[in-house]
Amino acid sequence: MKKHLSMLRIPPLLLLVTLFLCSILTLAPAATAAIVSEPVTKVHKAGVCALRGQCGKKSFFGGQLPCPDNGPAEEPEASVRKQLVDICGATWNEGPVCCDRDQLESLASNLKKAENLIAACPACKANFFDLFCTFTCSPDQSLFLNITSTQELRGGKTIVTELDYFVSEKFGSGFFDSCKDVKFSATNGYVMDLIGGGAKDYKAFLKFLGDEKPFGSPFQMNFPAGDEMNAPMEQMDNSPKRCNDTDVSYRCSCVDCPSVCPELPEVQTGKDCKVGIIPCLSFAVITIYSFLLLIIVGWYSAHSAWKVHRDRRARLRLLQESAPSDDEDEGDVVDAGMIERSRGEYLLNTYIDKFFSRLGETCASCPTVTIVISVVCVGLLSLGWLNFSVENDPVRLWVSPTSEAAMEKQFFDDNFGPFYRAQQAFLVNDTTDAGPSPTLDYDVLGWWFDVENRIRRMKSLTYGVTLDDVCFKPTDSGCVVQSITGYFGNDFWNLKEATWKKDLRSCTAQPVQSQCLPDFGQPLNKELLLGGWEESGDVAEAKAMIVTWVLENHPEGSEELERSMDWERSLKSTLIAVQSEAKERGLRLSFSTEISLEEELNKSTNTDAKIVVISYIAMFIYASFALGSTGFAIARIFNQPSKILIESKFTLGIFGIIIVLMSVSASVGLFSAMGVKVTLIIAEVIPFLVLAVGVDNIFLIVHEFERVNHSHLGDSVEIRVGKAMGRMGPSILLSASSETISFALGAIVTMPAVRNFAIYAAGAVFINAVLQVTMFVAVLALNQERVEDSRMDCFPCFRVPGENRDNGHLNGLTTRDIRMPAYPVEESILQGFIRKKYAPGLLQRKAKWGVMMLFFGLFTASLALLPKIELGLDQRIAIPTDSYLIGYFNDLYDYLGVGPPVYFVTQEYNITQAHEQQALCGRFSTCDTYSLSNVLEQERKRPETSYIAEPAASWIDDYFLWLNPSLEKCCRVKKRDPSQLCGEFDNDRQCKICFEDRDPAWNITLSGMPQGQEFLDYLNVWIKAPTGEDCPLAGKAAYSHAIVPDYERTTINATHFRTSHTPLRSQQDFIDAYASARRIADTISRNAGIRVFPYSKFYIFFDQYSTIVNLTGGLLMAALGCIFLVSTILLGSIKTGFVVSATVLMIVVDIIGVMAVWGVSLNAVSLVNLVICVGIGVEFCSHVARAFMFPSRSVVDRAKAKFRGRDARALGALVNVGGSVFSGITVTKLIGVCVLAFTRSKIFEIYYFRMWLALVVIGATHALIFLPVALSSFGGEGYLPDDGPGGLEEDLRSRTYRNLVPAEYDSSSEEE
Repeated sequence: MKKHLSMLRIPPLLLLVTLFLCSILTLAPAATAAIVSEPVTKVHKAGVCALRGQCGKKSFFGGQLPCPDNGPAEEPEASVRKQLVDICGATWNEGPVCCDRDQLESLASNLKKAENLIAACPACKANFFDLFCTFTCSPDQSLFLNITSTQELRGGKTIVTELDYFVSEKFGSGFFDSCKDVKFSATNGYVMDLIGGGAKDYKAFLKFLGDEKPFGSPFQMNFPAGDEMNAPMEQMDNSPKRCNDTDVSYRCSCVDCPSVCPELPEVQTGKDCKVGIIPCLSFAVITIYSFLLLIIVGWYSAHSAWKVHRDRRARLRLLQESAPSDDEDEGDVVDAGMIERSRGEYLLNTYIDKFFSRLGETCASCPTVTIVISVVCVGLLSLGWLNFSVENDPVRLWVSPTSEAAMEKQFFDDNFGPFYRAQQAFLVNDTTDAGPSPTLDYDVLGWWFDVENRIRRMKSLTYGVTLDDVCFKPTDSGCVVQSITGYFGNDFWNLKEATWKKDLRSCTAQPVQSQCLPDFGQPLNKELLLGGWEESGDVAEAKAMIVTWVLENHPEGSEELERSMDWERSLKSTLIAVQSEAKERGLRLSFSTEISLEEELNKSTNTDAKIVVISYIAMFIYASFALGSTGFAIARIFNQPSKILIESKFTLGIFGIIIVLMSVSASVGLFSAMGVKVTLIIAEVIPFLVLAVGVDNIFLIVHEFERVNHSHLGDSVEIRVGKAMGRMGPSILLSASSETISFALGAIVTMPAVRNFAIYAAGAVFINAVLQVTMFVAVLALNQERVEDSRMDCFPCFRVPGENRDNGHLNGLTTRDIRMPAYPVEESILQGFIRKKYAPGLLQRKAKWGVMMLFFGLFTASLALLPKIELGLDQRIAIPTDSYLIGYFNDLYDYLGVGPPVYFVTQEYNITQAHEQQALCGRFSTCDTYSLSNVLEQERKRPETSYIAEPAASWIDDYFLWLNPSLEKCCRVKKRDPSQLCGEFDNDRQCKICFEDRDPAWNITLSGMPQGQEFLDYLNVWIKAPTGEDCPLAGKAAYSHAIVPDYERTTINATHFRTSHTPLRSQQDFIDAYASARRIADTISRNAGIRVFPYSKFYIFFDQYSTIVNLTGGLLMAALGCIFLVSTILLGSIKTGFVVSATVLMIVVDIIGVMAVWGVSLNAVSLVNLVICVGIGVEFCSHVARAFMFPSRSVVDRAKAKFRGRDARALGALVNVGGSVFSGITVTKLIGVCVLAFTRSKIFEIYYFRMWLALVVIGATHALIFLPVALSSFGGEGYLPDDGPGGLEEDLRSRTYRNLVPAEYDSSSEEE
């Protein structure tokens, strides 16, 4: 897990800068004398010193302090001169100085420590050295130094305790500018955070350097402004070196100096095309629709005016004529409804009709055998349940294992280990009407110290492990707990009521101070600890306190992982109890553990399962009763109530539902046996889909069979069943084949959630259709035999008293023998409404125009709303509305000031060679202009598009800098075994400094750097070198798990360069951050010729959104193409096939428009529902379309005279199947969907209730309103009516049936 040091900061190793300041000057032994306040530096002129030498210490643990000396500067000894030149440069080759050997030794020691941090930028190093070399040795000290306070020691010596150092603005600002952008890779931060306390200007920088601190500057060094000087003093005004200096020896790299960086190409952000505030697509479709509407209205107005004029002329002509013409037709048009010439028989339909007729007769003739065979087949398929498994892993659910993102995650885990486990809590003060208020006070902090101590001591329930057993320890000393208590050493006794705010402000400004370090030794980032302080600028006024416990992660199934999860469960229980304690204090605690989300999702699933079951039960009950009431006459209920017991079809409805469940079981069994895992989406959606399709088909079969029963009274049950199936079978084939093929297309999608759903859905719909035309037909035949034997529904063993056994059974009789049945035939209220009112009114010319304009208007509006569709699935939606995680996610977005870490990973790249090294590095003069490090640094400077917030941790730069022999404490190895580092107490005779005598010497051009095996040998030493105060560039802490060397093949298998994203506050931010990281990685790969990919823990879940728009469009269009092809073939008309496909397209687009208005985002869940919309849209439309193409003779013949041709066939289609579509699929689904409104799960409310409600309403209105109108206007030519073979027998049957119908019914009836 140490590879994830990325999220932490290396201990400022600790205090190198502050320790450097400790020794910059020399001091003396313990003081007891009073402080002298009178002026010390009395002479201020060139050639005169202000201080010199070392006089002692303030305390036993203090550093040496200088002696005040206002004497003249002196020429140093030759050895001192050489020492001075070696330290401060050739400018000190001549002239008197104000320092001695002891001072130079102390100066050299401490400058070396600072050099560890700033050596990468020559200009910053030169200015840093210049500031303190001038301070220590300048012969003109007295001109810019003024000692303001001294202290006399016991031995009589006097030490300097405070002074003023006058530095010009030119040098101060130049010094700050040269260092402000220098990076310290190991911490993903800036050197300025370590040497300047995060200063934002040169004054704050110099103040931090000069402030007296226990482990910093040993005395107070002030840097007053120039106007505070007294004559003849002058400011130190040396010329600072710039990071982009014209002298290349001082020029810094791009990583540390933005002004020398190449300009990256501008990012094409893909800004939305807009006309004003309206998206271009919306503007275009609205404009086109308005233009067409204007044309239609104009044409209609002109046509109406012309028609009025024509009628007026016709009336005048009639008045002028004396007698009617012989050519005029007197009387009604014969077969007015069929005035359109039909195209004869459609051979394919005839063959399909005959096939289903024979299939129906066969199944009805052998019902028991058919049922047994069906049950056996379903049972055999259901054996696959033995291999049943549910896919719960979100990674394997949403991302294909062969996808790029999944393979990259696997590569990262295999090489660098699983990402750590984070547990996080927010303590917020927002429980009052005043809103969020400051959270921190002394009492709250005291209570929280106790909470954390309890958590540290807590033992898990099963394994009895403590935090220390499972936590992440990057430095093997202390658990990583990111908490404000760390600023106080995790000890309440360090928290002082009078000074805690001051101490907190000091630690957040300078987290590298030793008293601010937690027990794991890493400085704490205030952005990870406090939130909501930005407005006031005072961290003590923060509105949220954030605490993070970091645990080691382990491979799935390991005992170590189980131990971690066990501790997390105990932590969850503890924090739930702490929530009550926080509430008592007027605070609110929100939290999440690594296991919380999965547990809450399962809880949501269990809650949803109850609602889903209730929904299905409601639909089952309705379907059973609705089927049972088929053919009931209201008068019969009162006149012959005993008939209800016979004519009821409740048992038939139950069997219909059982068949639906059998098809689902068989599909699950079949594909489980094939190794296709079930997902929660499948479990929740497939029954809904199959029930919608199955119930509709059952209603159609039963209704058609009722009609056949009354029109073919003399036929046997088998023949009647065959005739019903001959008419409805092709319609079922049309819908089932369209749906099956459409769903099967989804199997080519790589996203498992969508692919598995498509496979199960296609199988369930196909099996359901097969069972309906076989097993259900057999049950239907048995039910009819029960009816004709006057036996009770639900209790077939009992016969209703007083009823004849031959009721309704006229087999063997001629038409002359047919007698009036015991009760009159009466249509249902719904069928009567459709036949008498709805269909005739809908097909009026004006009504048709209105429908067309309305539905095309809705379609246009939906198209205009397409750009408003958002992507993503907010985690807060996926969990129950009462989940404790809701508050946590809200706080996470509101208060956390840092984004997730991101790694740029190199794959199989041989970095042991110079050319490859140059493609990665950023700190050396020969690094490629567009190297990985340089590109990441440039991208960091435009976070609004790159979403990169921090400098990248470049291991290769730190590795090469570590080899610099001037950093004597870094690469120091044993002479006998160079693979072993020398320890602190090893003497120089046993050790040697790497690259000390190398030819060519270490340099910033990379010339002479190790390559091949030597590169790996030094690398092996570096990644084992402990990071410490003397050498912060050592690689163990920061990089030991960031590099995967292959010593056998002399190459590097994998490495990563670590940085972090900006705070991501929304799903769109996460999607854009992922897309940006992909873009950056592709740019690096293309420029450097290496395989680089980005990785962050959340990427695997957002990879789907890079392709989901194209995937959705492609999948839906492919499905519509299949629907068009199948409809055209089975209906025998390109025009009708196009109308059906266009109607389904309008249904889907309108639903997408509802998604935009109703806040339903596009993601895998909604994509599955859109695929369902296609399937159920076909179910809504296919039966109406087929009834239109193959009309019922009796309905069309008795259509009113004004409905001819396509209008008559459209009316017939509505009368024939409109009632079944409404009472079957529409009402059934509406009942089930309304139950979902009571769910506590947001995801069910948004992605199921809203989408399915829209589907039912939009699908029903399009099928029952728009489609008949569209067919009557644009449908293809019909075929011969398929009421039967025709001829005398059919004519007699038709006339007989009409004679049975009361006069008042026949006068307004088209068919019964």
